[in-house]
Amino acid sequence: MFTGSLVAIVTPFRNGKVDERALGDLIEFQIANGTDGIVPCGTTGESATLSHEEHDRVVGVTVEAVRRRVSVIAGTGSNSTDEAIALTQHAKAAGADGALLITPYYNKPMQEGLFRHYKAVAEAVDLPLVLYNIPGRTAVNMTPATVARLSAVRNIVAIKEGAGSVQQVSEIIQACGDRMTVLSGDDALTLPMMAVGAKGVITVTANIAPADMAAMVDAFAAGNLAEAKRLHHKLYPLFTALFYETNPIPVKAALAMMGKIDGELRLPLSPMATDTREKLARVMKEYGLI
Repeated sequence: MFTGSLVAIVTPFRNGKVDERALGDLIEFQIANGTDGIVPCGTTGESATLSHEEHDRVVGVTVEAVRRRVSVIAGTGSNSTDEAIALTQHAKAAGADGALLITPYYNKPMQEGLFRHYKAVAEAVDLPLVLYNIPGRTAVNMTPATVARLSAVRNIVAIKEGAGSVQQVSEIIQACGDRMTVLSGDDALTLPMMAVGAKGVITVTANIAPADMAAMVDAFAAGNLAEAKRLHHKLYPLFTALFYETNPIPVKAALAMMGKIDGELRLPLSPMATDTREKLARVMKEYGLI
């Protein structure tokens, strides 16, 4: 259902408020350059510091701007199951095509708790759901066995796998077969993950290089491994540079360098340090983005 290059889009701010005009322009930039889906209110979209009203508004604005041209998968995860249900209910009402739900963070639930959390959301909201496993941010790793249990739930259709392990992707695919679409949650591992059966990526890098990210995924899907490898190696300096500091600090700095957003962040995220910003600018210039 959800495949290809899907962008984990930033939330642009100006003077402390969501810059809806800039968000609309970013969405047009993505669609014009071949991106297969827009994912608002994820980690890259600074969901942790959006108010509930802002979160709902960003999802609504995204759906309105996309106009059914590509998929919209709204970030609706929370470490409170009731809150995740409420956010997912709003995403469905707003017209999103699906919802992306990060594993509950800080609580450190057991595998049974993860299973029950996702099952409760799936039963409460009839919307295609994408699991999101990123233990580096949440302090819990959802095991392939738990993913396999969840693949039996009708409207749990995919997982964004960000544990950084191609082995874990292989185990998920072996355990779930066609019941679960795997999407890379790590830009630099997209091509290796696709080699073992992933169907695409929810990507940070597409914020600044959407055409090349889409082309890499499409090339592999078409069986053109040589072109996919060429694009992977072309993109690799960006994959590295966009994580010089905590995401989304570098990607917002990069978009600001490109003149697409103001670059404003919300505390506790802080502006990029001078030395890493200069390194990022060099990579951007060498790539031809600025």
